[in-house]
Amino acid sequence: MAALLLTGGRVLDPANKLDSKTDLLIVDGKIAVVGKDAAKNAPADAERLDVSGQIVCPGLIDLHAHLREPGQSAKETIATGTASAAKGGFTSIVCMPNTAPAIDNTSTVALIREKAAREGLVNVFVTGAISKGIAGEELASIGSLKKAGVVAVTDDGHCVQNNDLMRRACEYAKMFDLPVMDHCQDYSLVTDGVMHEGYWSTVLGLRGWPSAGEEMIVARNILLAELTGANVHCQHLSAAGSVALIREAKKRGVPISGEACPHHFTLTDACVAGSEKFWATDGKGIYSSRLAPDASRPSWPSYDTNFKMNPPLRSAADREAILAGLADGTIEILCSDHAPHCDYEKEVEFDYAPFGITGFEVELSLSLMQLVHAKRLPLADLIAKYTANPAKLLRLAKGTLSVGADADVTVFDPDREWVFTREATASKSTNNPFYGWPLKGKATATIVGGKVVWSEKDELVAA
Repeated sequence: MAALLLTGGRVLDPANKLDSKTDLLIVDGKIAVVGKDAAKNAPADAERLDVSGQIVCPGLIDLHAHLREPGQSAKETIATGTASAAKGGFTSIVCMPNTAPAIDNTSTVALIREKAAREGLVNVFVTGAISKGIAGEELASIGSLKKAGVVAVTDDGHCVQNNDLMRRACEYAKMFDLPVMDHCQDYSLVTDGVMHEGYWSTVLGLRGWPSAGEEMIVARNILLAELTGANVHCQHLSAAGSVALIREAKKRGVPISGEACPHHFTLTDACVAGSEKFWATDGKGIYSSRLAPDASRPSWPSYDTNFKMNPPLRSAADREAILAGLADGTIEILCSDHAPHCDYEKEVEFDYAPFGITGFEVELSLSLMQLVHAKRLPLADLIAKYTANPAKLLRLAKGTLSVGADADVTVFDPDREWVFTREATASKSTNNPFYGWPLKGKATATIVGGKVVWSEKDELVAA
């Protein structure tokens, strides 16, 4: 038997309401024993891992990521993307369907699943497109996609503008017990905006992207979820109005949910104008970037395209609303929207650069800093947003340390201080605004199916 014994850690499993300093035994890729009897039941030849002073939790799940295969492997591959995810502490990731070709047919689903099984370091779950070619004109074969193994449908990267088509998508998805995930963007309001519409877009002379462009589709999705009974999930929320709409709908029992990304609850649109390259607090314990108070302080250049994302970074009030939504449970899930791009694509004028940043390797740290260390959220609640909650939404047999469950485990030190560097990333792309930032909290080992696929210790030895 292949066995692994983790000793001395604080085992935290929100799905089972477990929070205890104890041991964990893994045998043949499954959770065998959790508790004081783990060491006693461990085979004599079991590998032992001392995780004293660290958190041991169910393997983290990122339900929103772009792996770029097939068709865009210059940006990322399944091999490099999963390596980056493992380094960030993630044992399962969910890839979006805006590839080339789009994941709107069973053949492409099979291709990705086979390649992930062969080359991936972590579990890769696949989403299927809502519409053919992600064009928003004709429904994809949702039933066939379900049979091929997709865990949700979404046109992420695009948004279905035709409300009747979206209604039919919700009805079909409900028949096949699939959640509908939606990138909320009303094209008629957003038009050709490239950053949040407000003070800084005016100062910088960049075309504005109003919050209403997101809020309009969130409202639409709430109405359709209520009408059809389908589980509708709003992706990468960024606007205060979106949080308020979902909060009110949840009180009425509407099957609506939402997710947030660390860049939206850490940064603001002021970053596009140039801001200090270090952390500060605003008196409320919120870690955030600050505008440089004088020319002598280090700052980013204005119009840095690593701050261009979809939806855009918004105002400080919007950021506060996202944080509040995470704290009160309105927003149930955290994710990265990992969106790699080639350097040459980002090294152009702000108007012409693609939207998006990488995120796997810093999202846990940023979430710990903004939510746990800032005393907005208990650690168990944060872990639930990365484990039990996404597993529940996508009907995955993951996100738990129950005996008999798959041995997907994340070990991290919530107090580890470190600096993220361009040279250290495992991703194929480097479009990230957090290089050089002092961070707090870091994954130290990632275990998938009972096998240690990445550990900080092994990486240091190799270096």
